[in-house]
Amino acid sequence: MREQDGLAERFEAHRVHLRGVAYRMLGSLGEAEDAVQESWFRLSRADTSGVENLGGWLTTVVARVCMDMLRVRAARREEAQGVHLSEPLINREGGASPEEEALLADSVGLALLVVLDTLAPAERVAFVLHDLFSMPFEEIAPIVGRELAATRQLASRARRRVQGAAAVPEAELPRQREAVSAFLAALRAGDLDALLAVLDPDVVLRADRASLPPGAPAEIRGARAAATLALKVSRGALAARPALVDGAVGLIVAPHGRLLRALRFTLLHGKVVQLDVVGDPASLRELDLGVLAG
Repeated sequence: MREQDGLAERFEAHRVHLRGVAYRMLGSLGEAEDAVQESWFRLSRADTSGVENLGGWLTTVVARVCMDMLRVRAARREEAQGVHLSEPLINREGGASPEEEALLADSVGLALLVVLDTLAPAERVAFVLHDLFSMPFEEIAPIVGRELAATRQLASRARRRVQGAAAVPEAELPRQREAVSAFLAALRAGDLDALLAVLDPDVVLRADRASLPPGAPAEIRGARAAATLALKVSRGALAARPALVDGAVGLIVAPHGRLLRALRFTLLHGKVVQLDVVGDPASLRELDLGVLAG
């Protein structure tokens, strides 16, 4: 009994780290807690007398558990292809409170969580373990079931996806970000005049059915009409964050890291001339998303 108590104490010393690893892999605090608990079950049944680095051993175990969970999730998504869904496939909440998960998502970076969710399971695991937790590729390769060179390629491919590829000159990104940030600030403040200031008078707003309230038109022209509708449906503004959307600065609406909407902006002379709102799950998965530096 004392031996088991001692093992539990050693495990608890690593719990925060393990939860951090699992959360970045799974994007759900509830699922992360499940993965950590499973790693404890495996530890309690294993002979660890020859284990010198318990933290490293547990990290490998929780990574394998997460890998299995990601594969199951990916398989379910494949099965759901072609089925109309009212919202994106998202991770279950588990026992975590919304406030706790929101704080954790913000600390990790909502845009990063969203982009990580677009990666294949092996890519996500390789990237998280190497780029976020500095695990050597030699230790990652057995977890993802690849040769060393292939494991490096997985992380490299994931890194390119996370960083995104800007479709505009690098010098243009700060100006885009300034305009998009002004739009978001006006939306959050409910400030019609500030919103009109960033919109071109002839702006065109287009939204798919999943993004619209009942009866709203799919296309609106003119700054005042577009601003009025934007304010009317601005409940998700607090969960919106700047990100690269199809190579340009846009917004993603992702409560607790679950992507619900994406906003694509077309800008001219610092004004929004076109705004496309995407909420359909299949369309969201087709977007090229990336994390904005800085």
